[in-house]
Amino acid sequence: MTLQKGDAVILDDITLSLERARFLAIIGPNGAGKSSLVKILLGIDHPTQGSVAVLGSPPGHHAKRAAYVPQLKTFDRSFPATAIQLVVSGERQAWPARTTAREREQALEALTEVGAEHLADRPLARLSGGELQRTYLARALVRKPELVVLDEPATGVDFMAEHDLNHLLEAYQDKTQATVVMVTHDLAAARHHATDVLVLNRTVVGFGEPERALSDECLRRAYGHVGHAHSGFVAW
Repeated sequence: MTLQKGDAVILDDITLSLERARFLAIIGPNGAGKSSLVKILLGIDHPTQGSVAVLGSPPGHHAKRAAYVPQLKTFDRSFPATAIQLVVSGERQAWPARTTAREREQALEALTEVGAEHLADRPLARLSGGELQRTYLARALVRKPELVVLDEPATGVDFMAEHDLNHLLEAYQDKTQATVVMVTHDLAAARHHATDVLVLNRTVVGFGEPERALSDECLRRAYGHVGHAHSGFVAW
């Protein structure tokens, strides 16, 4: 699979397959194409060449079976809403003017699952980075997705909040056998929490179990040159 914008090759020769119920960490330098790959997995962008399958179908085809946790820095903290409204928006896929009793019950269940039920009626502007991160995770999990995609979820939070997030994801995965795909800059988190690691620098530099993908050789190549060009197939 290849993604090209004008004369710029954003992703080149991305050819791999990930089994379900795995935890994939995607790492690589800035500009490596990590967020572009996430957009393709979500069906927001489309490859120039090659094909992609997510949960056995084209990206976006099973939107209700997948969930996305964005970077916290994209959120406007001045937005006048509460934590529970944010979680309900994950179920509705739209912002709720009002919430039903059933929606509130489901949202509280999701907040409880991430240890944040006490935040339900707190304004988003009053949440810390770690609290907002948990609320966004609850928003993603409220629909019980089979695939959870996270784009650098630890941005703007401290070490303990990141640690908690990784354990919450592992607990959800153990409970549901969901697949987790997470973009991260934290090599330690990738090494200790992921079952698979994709080392990316516009092309696949390394892929597989952390011990192999995070070798010194792969890391040197990832933060150096990019390989040759041709298209492939990606399946998730």
